[in-house]
Amino acid sequence: MIRRREPVPFAFVAEADRFRSNVTPPPRERASFGQLAGRWLLGLTVVAGIVGSLVIGMPALSADQPAPHKHPSQASDRR
Repeated sequence: MIRRREPVPFAFVAEADRFRSNVTPPPRERASFGQLAGRWLLGLTVVAGIVGSLVIGMPALSADQPAPHKHPSQASDRR
């Protein structure tokens, strides 16, 4: 890295690539059984919603169904 001759207002930014911390972060806490069950339940609910919407919506999206036969209204028969 090329050193600048003018002072940098934040010297720690200029030397950040050389800085290494000797402090290790604390280990992550393990999720409790209730938290794990809640995550699984939320995931299953989302997946079931997507699958359900596909199952219900697929007949409406299929193009191979013939158009329904139109019956003339009874009001048009009366004169």
